[in-house]
Amino acid sequence: MATIDLHQKPFDDATITKLEIFENYAKEWLPTFIMSYPNKDLWIFDFFAGTGYDMVGVPGSPIRILRQIKNQTGNIFKQKTRIRVCFNEFDKSKFEQLKSSTENFITTDNELERLCNNNLLLIEYRDSDFAELFPKTLSTIQKNPSLLYLDQNGMKFLADNYLLTLAKLPTTDFLYYLSSSYFVRFGDTIPFKTNLKIDMERIKDNPYKYIHKSILEQLRERIPVYSKLKLYPFTIKKGRNIYGIIFGASHPRAVDKFLKTAWDKNNLNGEANFDIEDDSYKQQLDLFEGHLPTKIDTFQNNLKDLILYREITTNKEAYDYTLEQGHLDKHANDIIKKMKNEGLIKYDAKSPMVNYEQVYKNKKIIEYYLMP
Repeated sequence: MATIDLHQKPFDDATITKLEIFENYAKEWLPTFIMSYPNKDLWIFDFFAGTGYDMVGVPGSPIRILRQIKNQTGNIFKQKTRIRVCFNEFDKSKFEQLKSSTENFITTDNELERLCNNNLLLIEYRDSDFAELFPKTLSTIQKNPSLLYLDQNGMKFLADNYLLTLAKLPTTDFLYYLSSSYFVRFGDTIPFKTNLKIDMERIKDNPYKYIHKSILEQLRERIPVYSKLKLYPFTIKKGRNIYGIIFGASHPRAVDKFLKTAWDKNNLNGEANFDIEDDSYKQQLDLFEGHLPTKIDTFQNNLKDLILYREITTNKEAYDYTLEQGHLDKHANDIIKKMKNEGLIKYDAKSPMVNYEQVYKNKKIIEYYLMP
């Protein structure tokens, strides 16, 4: 199967979208773990780092990672948290460019250089094949909070021996970028069948725009029931092709952070760089043919029914359901407030308290009561 060299031309819009989501998640991930793990090591692995920039100087993932580390300089010094980064690029010519561009970025930035001089930022450079490097880094990933970036060239990462290993790790988050369209073109070839247990007929039963979600649904089915690992999609459309990000994490706070990143990218659906559910069309039809529920409407209607039928009775159950459905806590709070204002339910609090801070950090659990 042929691979695409992203660095032979300027990054396209799909790649930019991927990089922005990668960077925005690092922006959320870093302060959370820095403040939670003083005097500890945090690891970021960029397994397919590229050259650092595209041919016209647009930053790639390594520079974007360093930018977000720079923004946390104050917290890093305060907490004495060590940020350890592994930049890996197998292509030897790209590896030299990667090392040059990142070292130059660090040495021309006073804050990053200060972090390095105080051993609070440590960079490792590798030029290894992913299949060989990942097993060597696994013990480090198992012992330390880690953030992993991967892309299309790491197709084997979706194989059970990798995915099921990560399903056991409570403080490892990963973002994996792949060309979902390749599954249609190459899904029946030996490399795919050897590494991935994907039912292509199931995928082809759905509209083409849902191919990324269809792949992710099959991956979810392979996660053991005891695992807390959650997977979420973000579909990226470029022309006729479908790409996408698979986000994986076990901790609800990590899931919360990613969902906020995704919905910030697209406040219509939080899962694609286009109107995958045709919500704009539905809103236009409201003026002429009555209300057609959008993705948010459908979620809120379902949550309302679950509360009225007493299948959800507390803010924790509502919050867990909200994350499971890939929605923001705001979406849940809005409908629960409305239910209270309409006299359908009551609760002993000023707000529905559907958020991470109240449920998991403060452990404040309230019950929703039906009104007679």
